[in-house]
Amino acid sequence: MKLDTVTFGEPMTMFFANEVGSLDDVVTFSKALAGAETNVATGLSRLGQKVGLVTKLGDDTFGRFITNALKKENIDTSSIVVTKEYPTGMLVKSKVLEGDPEVQYFRKNSAASKLGQEDFSEHYFRNAAHLHVTSIPSALSKECNEFTVRAMDFMRQEGKTISLDPNLRPGLWPNQETMVQTINELALKCDWFLPGIAEGKVLTGFDQPEQIADFYLEKGIKLVVIKLGAEGAYYKSKHESGYVKGFEVKEVVDTVGAGDGFAVGIISGLLEKLPVKEAVIRANAIGALAVMSPGDSDGLPTREGLTQFIEKSLVALK
Repeated sequence: MKLDTVTFGEPMTMFFANEVGSLDDVVTFSKALAGAETNVATGLSRLGQKVGLVTKLGDDTFGRFITNALKKENIDTSSIVVTKEYPTGMLVKSKVLEGDPEVQYFRKNSAASKLGQEDFSEHYFRNAAHLHVTSIPSALSKECNEFTVRAMDFMRQEGKTISLDPNLRPGLWPNQETMVQTINELALKCDWFLPGIAEGKVLTGFDQPEQIADFYLEKGIKLVVIKLGAEGAYYKSKHESGYVKGFEVKEVVDTVGAGDGFAVGIISGLLEKLPVKEAVIRANAIGALAVMSPGDSDGLPTREGLTQFIEKSLVALK
């Protein structure tokens, strides 16, 4: 099966609060699919791309829920490994009226954290045009980091494009030094690097988008796109650079998944051969839609929904 994009990581079953308040006090929850790489796969699939997600799940109700949820989003699950040895990870998330929600993870020794080189399929990855990676698997375990390196090295050898969203999760790493060193080593293996401005500061020590971009461009990365929140984004390659304004967000409902939506815009745009600036405009649009919607992937649009949002926003600016 030919794929436009393949990704891998830890999809989780998420229980999100139905009422505002501390997780200690919430009584009722709803169930949904979660995970950074899962959000990207979902977003790309809704735009019409053929996407595959590789992971390892427990032989349990959460694992079966995830597999079924992925299939409903038309994401290929044929390379998912199921094990009876380890459970599927899960999380609970609070509901807030503003700011970031409280999230608690239950993922230690999860099945996905045991994804290793023995689970890597050259045939499956070779059938994809593009690989999308986050640093989260590398933070989960030594085995996952080895899988990440193997996948990136293989796709580079095959001449495929690779995108990397650092997606910093300091709590998953033993210390900041290890996190920074590992992610910067992974960055050298990608073509398109997609940090947020705060992440860029942590990873490079620089404050300005131009400095952060140059740090990676000088090491051979082809394109750096830096997320600037409500202000939009900055992009730079060897041949071009610029700032792209963000779209107006009337109400921030949930910030989780906005960066994943941004990645969807960049990846889909560049794979469709859009100019970089137009891909960044699309990324900003999807990021805006994401923060205006509850849940991790509720705001990820279809092709029609994306076009309508961009057109309406451009009309409002005139």
